[in-house]
Amino acid sequence: MQLDDLYRRVIMDHYKNPRNRGELADDAVTVNLNNPTCGDRISLSMQLADGIVKQARFTGEGCSISLSSASMMTDAVKGKTLEEALAMAERFSQLMKGEPVEFDYEELEALSGVSKFPARIKCATLAWNALRKGIEQERQNG
Repeated sequence: MQLDDLYRRVIMDHYKNPRNRGELADDAVTVNLNNPTCGDRISLSMQLADGIVKQARFTGEGCSISLSSASMMTDAVKGKTLEEALAMAERFSQLMKGEPVEFDYEELEALSGVSKFPARIKCATLAWNALRKGIEQERQNG
């Protein structure tokens, strides 16, 4: 099996069977973002405590790239410190620029091919931008 085929299967698995889909309680940090270019939208809810992402869930509508990225991101950041989550978001941005990057949560590498399609990068980074914004909100309010 070709690597591109494997990556496509990982993306479609997260799209068809999203991890962490849903909402969190009222005390969660919630960020709503959309991509006006294509209509993707996401609502990211996170429980942040003691400098750690305790839980992350999302709802929204969008393409397979957008929702797969949200599914992978919510899985990848759970249990990470806010600094680790932000560092992961930065590495994901590098991945979207076509730079070689490794992740502990290896499934994120399935999105590496998106860098070849500039119009789709905003789809892939929507959830990550919500993560950054949520952590920024927490720091301002905390």
